[in-house]
Amino acid sequence: MAAIWAGIDAGKTHHHCVAIDESGRRLLSRRVANDEPELTELLADVLALADEVTWAIDLADGGAALAITILLNQDQPVHYISGRAIHRASEGYRGEGKTDAKDAAVIADQLRVRRDLHALRGGDDTIIDLKLLTSRRMDLVTDRTRTVNRLRAQLTGVFPGLERAFDFTNTGPLTLLTGYQTPAAIRRIGAKRLEAWLRNRHVLRPDRLAEIAVQAAERQHTSLPGEKLAAQLVHTLAKEVMAYNQQVAELDKDIEARFRDHHAFDVITSMPGLGIVLGAEFLAATGGDMAVFGTADRLAGFGGVAPVPRDSGKISGNLRRPQRYNRRLQRVFYTSALFSIRHCDESRRFYERKRAEGKRHTQAVLALARRRVNVLWALLRDGRCYELSPPNTLAA
Repeated sequence: MAAIWAGIDAGKTHHHCVAIDESGRRLLSRRVANDEPELTELLADVLALADEVTWAIDLADGGAALAITILLNQDQPVHYISGRAIHRASEGYRGEGKTDAKDAAVIADQLRVRRDLHALRGGDDTIIDLKLLTSRRMDLVTDRTRTVNRLRAQLTGVFPGLERAFDFTNTGPLTLLTGYQTPAAIRRIGAKRLEAWLRNRHVLRPDRLAEIAVQAAERQHTSLPGEKLAAQLVHTLAKEVMAYNQQVAELDKDIEARFRDHHAFDVITSMPGLGIVLGAEFLAATGGDMAVFGTADRLAGFGGVAPVPRDSGKISGNLRRPQRYNRRLQRVFYTSALFSIRHCDESRRFYERKRAEGKRHTQAVLALARRRVNVLWALLRDGRCYELSPPNTLAA
């Protein structure tokens, strides 16, 4: 029996699978529940159709995790094709309707004709844990930022001077707001007693914090409408932000513990600007296997820091930012480049040179990030840590 290609349009509760032969003729089209017995039965039925089956699916995790794991456990080759690619490819097939069966058929046919689809591999437990932990951390940081914005909005309505004075992601100002939220309350307690109150709660530099708060209170003697209720809301929001800070700190410990278990920990963290969290996010976004990308150029393209050409006719050399890339990985590259400018003289000189060439700040940082991808790629390839001067290659 000849080879066949099977496409799976994945869903949360059900998947649809279509298997085709080398001519594109459908051999099987079935909707199955996202449960192990049904998926195992589907696998057996598809394998009965041919000696060689190649699979493709439009999700790489989430609701497709069970199906992918079952296939990989049976040594089946599985490829990933993005939903956007399927949507665009569907326009070239007959009919304007959209169904799960049609999408699965498009997936199977694209797998049949294309040779550039990403092959899925069995998950490394450390990488999977880092994906879960870093995703959870991102959710917590997003929720914390939203809560801080609400807190600032409430505080601006009753005490704008205090809102301008502090960074309310820090523990000290948040601790202050759990006890005192209005100008009158801060004036009543005074600088000395407020300093003692903050010191008893282990706030850093309580004298400076109390001084700034009292100065802001002295500049506002007007009680604004809704002040009492707003003060209660500010107290509650400050408590919530402190709780988020605690959760993020505990999660960072878990991330570091799992990251240290990975063989590339020392290599990745040796790069200036790539600390524990960004290094863990790099592994979570790439899977840690550089062989999947083949070259540093492909890794840079996947991370959105390599420009793509947009030439047409007589127009050439027209470069633009890519639209299809991993946003999470780009944030890792961009943020680590920013940190390296502050802490690495070589990165700072490169950035300043690009600025002197007329590039904007963002362009210069992206150029630095692109250069750093080559360095990181070489370090991971050779299994060595970053050094300011690369080791000399011995002549043969």
